Amino acid sequence: MPEIRRLPSALVNRIAAGEVVERPAAALKELVENAIDAGARRIGVVLADGGLQRIEVVDDGCGMGPEAMALALERHATSKLPDALIGPDGAIELVTTLGFRGEALPSIASVARLTIESREQGASEGWRRVVDHGALLADEPAALPPGTRVRVEELFAKVPARRKFLRSARSEYAACLDVVRRLAMARPDVAFTLETLGDGTKRTVLNLQADEELATRVARIIAHELKDNSVAIELERDTPHGVMRLTGVAGLPTWNRGVADHQYLFVNGRPVKDRLLVGAVRGAYADMLARDRHAVLALFLDLPPQDVDVNVHPAKTEVRFRDSAGVRGFIVSGLRQALATGDRRSAQGPDRGAMARWQAEPIMEQGDLLPSRLREGAGVGMSQAPLWPQQAHPNHDTRPGPGAGGEREGLLLREAALAWSQPQGRAEEAAPVPAEAQAYPLGIARGQVANTYIVAEAADGLVLVDQHAAHERLVLERLRAAGADESVRRSQALLVPDVVEMDEVDCDRLEDAAGGLARYGLVIERFGPSAMLVRAVPSAIAKADTAKLLTDLADDIAKHGKQEDSGALLLAERLELVLATMACHGSVRAGRVLSVAEMNALLREMEATPRSGQCNHGRPTWVKLSMEDVEKLFGRH
Repeated sequence: MPEIRRLPSALVNRIAAGEVVERPAAALKELVENAIDAGARRIGVVLADGGLQRIEVVDDGCGMGPEAMALALERHATSKLPDALIGPDGAIELVTTLGFRGEALPSIASVARLTIESREQGASEGWRRVVDHGALLADEPAALPPGTRVRVEELFAKVPARRKFLRSARSEYAACLDVVRRLAMARPDVAFTLETLGDGTKRTVLNLQADEELATRVARIIAHELKDNSVAIELERDTPHGVMRLTGVAGLPTWNRGVADHQYLFVNGRPVKDRLLVGAVRGAYADMLARDRHAVLALFLDLPPQDVDVNVHPAKTEVRFRDSAGVRGFIVSGLRQALATGDRRSAQGPDRGAMARWQAEPIMEQGDLLPSRLREGAGVGMSQAPLWPQQAHPNHDTRPGPGAGGEREGLLLREAALAWSQPQGRAEEAAPVPAEAQAYPLGIARGQVANTYIVAEAADGLVLVDQHAAHERLVLERLRAAGADESVRRSQALLVPDVVEMDEVDCDRLEDAAGGLARYGLVIERFGPSAMLVRAVPSAIAKADTAKLLTDLADDIAKHGKQEDSGALLLAERLELVLATMACHGSVRAGRVLSVAEMNALLREMEATPRSGQCNHGRPTWVKLSMEDVEKLFGRH
């Protein structure tokens, strides 16, 4: 019989390192979190070779003395759990610090060369301790300002089996950068700097000042354009143990990405990657984005510690909520309230690339300003005369006078108008802008281009509207208001119920979500250990393959969790697609000629309709060119 024995402490630390320190980014995360928990107001990070060669974190926190430093390198030794949370009656779930297990430093020291230098606030000198892959090399005084400096070098150098599984320096650097970005976003009151070393040069990647506004910090980290293409979120709700609060910045549906890497989620100041939160974000944007596009946002959820368990993952990147359905509904409603503005904040400005493609009219000879018919001698036979008299004599008085000169100018202009090709645009006859137009964010319609785009004049610029995309959103909102979404969900009973055989785990998931699925018209029940019985399906997808539908729904529930309202997010999206298709076919098509009155009616309805800034696929329905941009195009700035 194999003998059971205690493992040596060095091996225990290496095993723990496999859970806590699987790559340089994980070690960096632990060190920065320690700095934050130490009360640092300024944190500096230096990376060499993507963290493979060296990671250095410097802070101005409380610091440590020699005895505390030696204790910090022992397993399960921490200063982050007060006496009230320790003991048989302690409630560890009430912990508020980022770290609390006391495993990170000894785990790192067992697989790398770790140097800790620290000086307590008010102490006369600091202390330095060096541990190389578990062996103590130095324990001596050190000169440094108050705070702590931690340096990790040669990670996994003596553990080749782990070293060979690390990725390239570029990939490891990207992971480290993501860690610093998330922690810096969570603490806008702390200053962060990130520097990289390579080829003998030092490059500053991040330089964030302390006490920045949340929206400013988020925009500086994600993209500067986010500040102009987002809405602020601030919502509160009472819970049995206190108040649940949601804040942050949500990108407009028109400003989206092809991957979900730009969704930053935080729970009580802790960066997390939780499937419930990801599913809530996807549900909030469900009818505003195509399935292959993803929102850009940073959400900060703060709730009482009794309502969330952070001790469910070795890296503390996942959490478990006491009331998961309530949290999901809170996030979805908060996002939808913020996005349903229906005003100028619901659309993005013109794309920079599109603005750069504007072309200035080239300088031409005076004869080239005339149509070819006039240059060839047609009409009045004055092919070399300028079209406008100012071009021939810019210093002369160009006011029309009596006699043949005025008649010749009028005749020339009429001939020029006939010579030009038929234009595609239609413009309204120029008229003064009415006083009430100041209250119209989308302005007054002035014309139509290519029978597709409405040109409107607003008080602060030029507005271009995609008439089909805009009307598609308006029709969708009308269908919802008229109860069309309820008719789409209406059940159609099957004459002979379908039996779908599935894995037992998938059957458990579907059975648990059966109540929500029934509200959307899909009536199912358990039929033995590994089968489901389908009794009715939504009328809008009555011809769907039930076996494939249930399989897709089970996979969706496994990925995003059960949705309390619809059972599975995928079912709600499929029915939403049916409704969107109905709206698409019932809307004004591109190429249809609209009267000025019809254009203005469309603009006024857009201003009164929530989410009218984007179509059902997440594309913008209108863009605005400010007067400043117009003046730049003509060199007036």
